Amino acid sequence: MDPAELDRLVEQIGEEILARWPAPLPQSADRREVSGLVCASCANSCDTICEHKAQEILKVGACRVSLGEAGAVTDPSIAQLIDHTLLKADATRDDILKVCREARQYNFASVCINPYWVPLVAAELSGTAVKVCTVVGFPLGATSTEAKVAETEAALRVGAQEIDMVQNIGALRSGEHDVVKADIAAVVEAAHRAGALVKVILETAYLDDNQKVMASVLAKMAKADFVKTSTGFGPSGATAHDVELMRLAVGPNMGVKASGGIRTLEDLKKMAAAGATRIGASASVKIVEASAGAPQEAGTGY
Repeated sequence: MDPAELDRLVEQIGEEILARWPAPLPQSADRREVSGLVCASCANSCDTICEHKAQEILKVGACRVSLGEAGAVTDPSIAQLIDHTLLKADATRDDILKVCREARQYNFASVCINPYWVPLVAAELSGTAVKVCTVVGFPLGATSTEAKVAETEAALRVGAQEIDMVQNIGALRSGEHDVVKADIAAVVEAAHRAGALVKVILETAYLDDNQKVMASVLAKMAKADFVKTSTGFGPSGATAHDVELMRLAVGPNMGVKASGGIRTLEDLKKMAAAGATRIGASASVKIVEASAGAPQEAGTGY
């Protein structure tokens, strides 16, 4: 597609989406209300997500949901909805091994770590259902497309199964939509060849609403699997406003991951209610324990 034609198309789509904002999202597909669900066997509405509630949420299109506030996890699939994350620059081998032990214990969906740690994590999680997730172009997104593809392919060779790439933020802010789309598409093509999925980090703190919509649309055009709010290293993290806007932009069938600053069970509930179908957090264990009534402490949030 000609760059000028792509610009016109993206701008038109963005205008149409923003014109609908803030219209309510369809309850049945795009918004996950965690606290208002009522089980057939329950007399009252409650905040606990039991097996029945989890299955009902999954039926309407969610691939990840947040945990309830009380009661033990009754369905292993609930813990699998959380991406257990450690992306700190000073993380040690022991820290990474601890995260892997926690992921095996709780059966989280993935462990998300920096590329250097992929071989270790792949070995530690071998034989489990926990996926190995790593980051590309992280945290600035300003490396070349060739570098992002090479980084992706190198990670895939040593065991990565999910790729969280940072979009070219500067190009997006400059209106270079063809550059942004091509950058994402190249990583998507490399990942999909190996059967891995791609989540595109928008770093929403640097974007206005129009740019958030355009970035989400471009990621969808490039055939990415998810759009993701934040790296956790920007000036701010996920907000319910951004998640809801991204969900509106990509529709009900593409994933939306909320990440950055999600430290409590209440944070998770807000993001799920806004339309997030995955949650990235370093406080995963504390959140799981809080859902079972154990004391809760804040994590680093990314």
